[in-house]
Amino acid sequence: MAENQTEYVYFEGNYVPFDDAKISIKTHSFLYGTSIFEGIRGYYVPEKKSVSIFRMREHYDRIIANGKVCHLTPSQSAEELEQITKDLIQKNGWEKDTYIRPTIYKSGINITPRLDHNVTEICIWTQPLGEYLALDKGLNICVSSWRRLADNVIPPRAKAAGAYMNSALIVTDARAMGFDDAVVLTESGHVSEGSAMNLFLVKNGKLVTPATTENILEGITRDSIITIAKNELGLETEERVVDRTELYTADEAFFTGTGAQVSPITQFDNRPVGDGNIGPIAKKLQDLYFQVVKNKLPQYSHWCTEVALEPAKA
Repeated sequence: MAENQTEYVYFEGNYVPFDDAKISIKTHSFLYGTSIFEGIRGYYVPEKKSVSIFRMREHYDRIIANGKVCHLTPSQSAEELEQITKDLIQKNGWEKDTYIRPTIYKSGINITPRLDHNVTEICIWTQPLGEYLALDKGLNICVSSWRRLADNVIPPRAKAAGAYMNSALIVTDARAMGFDDAVVLTESGHVSEGSAMNLFLVKNGKLVTPATTENILEGITRDSIITIAKNELGLETEERVVDRTELYTADEAFFTGTGAQVSPITQFDNRPVGDGNIGPIAKKLQDLYFQVVKNKLPQYSHWCTEVALEPAKA
């Protein structure tokens, strides 16, 4: 994006300047958190002057499916949302790694929390985004005293904005205690995930990750790592119930997510993971992941949507 160039967003059916995208303080989604969202990454490829959007279709398929859970159904199809996103990437022209945030929300002006008989709208915005967590050093992680919301309370798999108060409490308290982030448990005391990312352990040459029944987000990066680990490293993944003490006996550990990408963990509750250094499997998967998302490995090109950036306007 050239200096002083207008930043555009997609807002309620139109491309508008960022400063013109406004909602009322009486908007239902502001009052009650009645919205769902996705976080999508686009990776800048300088030699092509393009942005490689990672698994965009899967993200839009997921938000549409989650809309069924939350009575939030957009009028646009996944194909239309993909095209809107490509248009935004070109309009804004960020020559950097880019975060893409679609949100489907209840835009009605009323004071009842009911989801029906209420208008649904969508907005999409983009912004440059670097590293969410440190990738070149191991993370020091605690086990949070907060518990993860349950599927029959506010389903974590739906990526409902209101549910992220749970994540906010988890990460805020972890940081206040000097940790980089936290792992959260279910009400039954089993490992769920990080504050806003999925968790993998390496145990006896296998990947282990909490099952989808453990109140986790069914992460697209999580699915990508399971596939890459099997195809490229011959590693199987066990999706199962994980006990807290398994964190302390793991050989390696790492978080995955659109924000976290692949973030190695070297301590849980001030106990070293393995030898206390970034593990070889986590490092290999991190390296492979960045090759995949930047469309460097042809076997995964179907996961990448390349958008050529237009020359910046004077």
